[in-house]
Amino acid sequence: MVIWIIGLAGSGKTTIGTQLYERLKPETRNLVFIDGDMIREIMGNDLGHTVADRKKNADRICNLCRALEQQDINVIACVLSLFHESQEWNRNTYKQYFEIFIDASMDTLLQRDQKGLYSGARNGTIQDVVGVDIPFAPPRNPDCVIDNNSSCEDFSQIVDDIMRVLPPLK
Repeated sequence: MVIWIIGLAGSGKTTIGTQLYERLKPETRNLVFIDGDMIREIMGNDLGHTVADRKKNADRICNLCRALEQQDINVIACVLSLFHESQEWNRNTYKQYFEIFIDASMDTLLQRDQKGLYSGARNGTIQDVVGVDIPFAPPRNPDCVIDNNSSCEDFSQIVDDIMRVLPPLK
């Protein structure tokens, strides 16, 4: 199964995905965790953050997940997932696909802004920021939507909510 966790920077997708991985891993030996930044680093940080480069990175992640799933390896992929066509490709390609959207408002993201990404985009020092100067459209048909607008430190309740609706992993 490919569990595809979508959200803007600061939405909590990697934190939630990591905790989901930690919860599932003891009983799912064939489980890996990846995120978009990890794939950029593994590939030598050869891409920028333009829409075209983001599409290339999205294609890499989709294809990596396909290769892993074909070897009966379950994947938790935490990605911004900007492109609906990637989400549709995933749904049509993977044997088992579960899409989770971590929804957080721009007000919440601006409050969290740990890396200064959104403030930098707003003051013009950073370009190509999704949600500011690159539009973001939420996924069309997520299997699960998590509202993450609270300022919680403990994400165990969110992971519990996901575990309740997540199909069994092989």
